Amino acid sequence: MMTFLVFGDVVGKIGREALKRALPRLKEEFNPDLTIVNAENLAHGKGVTRPIIAELHAAGVDFFTSGNHIFSNQKGPHDVWADPELKDLLIRPANFPEGTAGDGEKTLTLGEKRVLVVNLICQVFMGEPYGSPFVAMESVLKRHAGEKLDAIIVDLHGEATSERIAFGIHFDGRVSSVTGTHTHVPTADARILPKGTAYLTDIGMTGARHSILGVEPEGPISRFVEGEAKAFEIPEAGPVDLNAVAVTVGEDGKAVKIVQIQKIIE
Repeated sequence: MMTFLVFGDVVGKIGREALKRALPRLKEEFNPDLTIVNAENLAHGKGVTRPIIAELHAAGVDFFTSGNHIFSNQKGPHDVWADPELKDLLIRPANFPEGTAGDGEKTLTLGEKRVLVVNLICQVFMGEPYGSPFVAMESVLKRHAGEKLDAIIVDLHGEATSERIAFGIHFDGRVSSVTGTHTHVPTADARILPKGTAYLTDIGMTGARHSILGVEPEGPISRFVEGEAKAFEIPEAGPVDLNAVAVTVGEDGKAVKIVQIQKIIE
């Protein structure tokens, strides 16, 4: 058996601090073999930096996935991946355009186990001409055909629920888990699909509770009410919603349990 503790988008400093505070107790409770965090909103709500990756890795995060904002706060396109101590800790969606910095998948060795972590981004409502996550996942599986993999963990970063559910059902039994990120709102459909894949449409965020998707309400409300493009600000204090899942995978690479974790961190 292997257990994976997977967090959705962690938003800004307030989200990072809540994660660091909660992580020791969660690790004690679930005893994960691997802890994964979606990093695309770590740096004040957009992107990530070297110091932040180093900070959370030191706090107990083993690996990082990402999404459409991953390059927003980096100094250059190769910032994190140019660091020899950090480059193997972070992946970006595998179906980003060819030539994009970084890797879209990584095979991790955990003792005698080998775990493939894959990051993909959806197409519907995402505003960019990304490649198909379905085609990209087929390519990943083909590249690793014949390898002994003890688990395949997928972070599917997307907006449309239908696209993510379709992906989960299509790859049911071929990967160990498919958990969604990006919308910051947890869905209520955590389950094991019929052929053995753990599935959740969206894990949700770790970010300010009294906010709109992790940002101060004034900015988003002004856009909806007044049509003004005001800057989004990240709250610096207050309670935090922490959302994650714990997925347990059996010897055959199929999921046997998925637990949705929802806590308020003061």
